Amino acid sequence: MPLPSPEPGLVLSYSYLWKRQQKRGSEEGEKERPCVIILSIENSAGETVVTVVPVTSRPPTDNRTALAIPPKIKQHLGLDTAPSWVVVNEVNRFIWPGPDLRQIPDQPGRFDYGFVPPRLYTAIKAALLDLHRGRRLRGVDRTP
Repeated sequence: MPLPSPEPGLVLSYSYLWKRQQKRGSEEGEKERPCVIILSIENSAGETVVTVVPVTSRPPTDNRTALAIPPKIKQHLGLDTAPSWVVVNEVNRFIWPGPDLRQIPDQPGRFDYGFVPPRLYTAIKAALLDLHRGRRLRGVDRTP
């Protein structure tokens, strides 16, 4: 199965590097997780730069930094049934496809879960922009 096109709203299996891990000196994420593409642009070198936000099962300590994923959407994406949140106060940026894409467990050759509905994507984007305006958005650039 070929790699998907990196479109906003697509949920990938990705080895996400948290900002706290980067600060400790890590260059690799500790585990793969679903991540939502928020932005996909072409840079001046003609490369596609993708920005993703992570999905976690850890409840947020601040409800302004994460959005709950409704169970119906998790089911639609083929994710587990445990509660999950999209973290909106940090991102990873990388040049597509990058070395950190992962195959979905038990689905050889597949790297994506599908798309979040437009309404959830719009809510994620609005929350990110709000945090960015308040200078509370952190980023990790994964490729030089």
